[in-house]
Amino acid sequence: MASAIDTARAEAGTPATEDRPRPRLRLVGSRLGALILILNLLSLLILFGGALALNEWRRGLVEARQESLLSQAELLANVLGELEITQGEPRPILDELEVPKWLRDTFIPSGQRASVHNADGLFVADSYQVSDQIPGRPLPPIGSREMERMEAADPASDPDVERARAELAREVEAALGGEPQVNLRRSETGERLVSVSVPIRHVRQVLGVLTLEAADVDAILAAQRAALMPFALVALAVSLLSSLMLHLFVARPIMRLSAAADQVRMQRARAISFPDLEGRRDEIGDLARSLETMTTTLSERMDAIERFAADVSHEIKNPLTSIRSALETLDLVKTPEQRDRLTALLQNDVRRLDRLITDISNASRLDAELARDRLRPLDLNVLLSEVIGVYRDAPRRDAAPVVFAPGAPSPARMAGRDGPLGQVFRNLIDNALSFSPAGGSVRVALSRDDEGGGWRVVVEDDGPGIPADNLETVFERFYTSRPKGTAFGGNSGLGLSIVRQIVEAHGGRVWAENRVDDEARTTGARFTVVLPVAGTRG
Repeated sequence: MASAIDTARAEAGTPATEDRPRPRLRLVGSRLGALILILNLLSLLILFGGALALNEWRRGLVEARQESLLSQAELLANVLGELEITQGEPRPILDELEVPKWLRDTFIPSGQRASVHNADGLFVADSYQVSDQIPGRPLPPIGSREMERMEAADPASDPDVERARAELAREVEAALGGEPQVNLRRSETGERLVSVSVPIRHVRQVLGVLTLEAADVDAILAAQRAALMPFALVALAVSLLSSLMLHLFVARPIMRLSAAADQVRMQRARAISFPDLEGRRDEIGDLARSLETMTTTLSERMDAIERFAADVSHEIKNPLTSIRSALETLDLVKTPEQRDRLTALLQNDVRRLDRLITDISNASRLDAELARDRLRPLDLNVLLSEVIGVYRDAPRRDAAPVVFAPGAPSPARMAGRDGPLGQVFRNLIDNALSFSPAGGSVRVALSRDDEGGGWRVVVEDDGPGIPADNLETVFERFYTSRPKGTAFGGNSGLGLSIVRQIVEAHGGRVWAENRVDDEARTTGARFTVVLPVAGTRG
């Protein structure tokens, strides 16, 4: 049939890289990114929540301890102020001989220490001194280096001891002003303790200060740290789980994909497949499917190139064989008539070979041109008018007239490439002209496509039509089927193949059918091209 131009179907419809939307950084729509973010935030929230909860618990425990000590100290101070352990009138003072006896007879809970200072802030008595309690840790063995250091040390020169005594003195001095004092400070041994100092009153007279200390703050803090451990362990477990999931679901699949890509490169494999990864509904699954599609497309393109090369070799060998035979026979002919026939045959084969090489070159460049050329807005009415105007202004000898019937509103806008689309319509018109008989015509019509909402371009002729078995075959490479009497070799068989490639690259469709009359007789061929309004490909 018609001299049509086409390349492999595997090459058709390949979208241009620059026209694809660029991938954007997305977090909300990313399942994998959302999972990683949630796991990391969860571990941080566990630690943050645990720290807040335990901080409030610690503050509550310390405050409760301070309130408890304050209640005990006020009770003991009131009792001490009402007892007959004061002397002197009219300004009573503490009897410093009776205070130690009272401290010895008064129950002081274990872990607490009571001390009394007089109105001048001087030390009077200590519950540890008047009882059999021995606070602190056991002494080191005699003769040990630690014992030697303890014997050589001067407590008065120890900065910790001096600091503890200074803090206690400031607390006692403040309590002598008449207001109870509550502090969290360190003892002479460096332990943290809750200290409460309450003034001892007789009527309104301040006789001294009762200080009550509890050295169990470190135990409270240790309990706090122990209570924090479950939160820390849970946060650690969540972080480890997050890291493990990152390794299993991100790192390992990416390494597998990288290894597979290297295998394709090094072993020249044609395809790559990961069934277990392609089923995933996240970015790794998208990547695996994209890689498989890419390698499959490359494999199909390589197969198409190999088939194209084989077809080209076969098509070129035919005229070369004919030329070689004619040259071998040329020396054997004796009459001028025979020599002229051989010369004409040689010229015909040369022209055929030239046309074939030209069409092959155009077909091989078409895919690269489609990839480089960007989609632009164009008007199909204007494009078809310009193409048909060439045939109308410079008609071929004995060629049928080309008639354009625009049936679509103007402008008929779409996104496409005017150069390749112009080639589509020229190839279809050339094909129709080559089959149109004397007195016939080629009709080109443009209308709206009612089914898909795009544009429909129809090219009709009055020729013999297409054999029913070849309605699809005519779009294959190097297919030619000419009626009797047509010059052999005038067509390369690539025109309709290129038509399909360009149309599919624009997201459209093209097919062939026969025109029939009321008596079911074939009256010509019809080629229909449907193109989308907005150019969904390319």
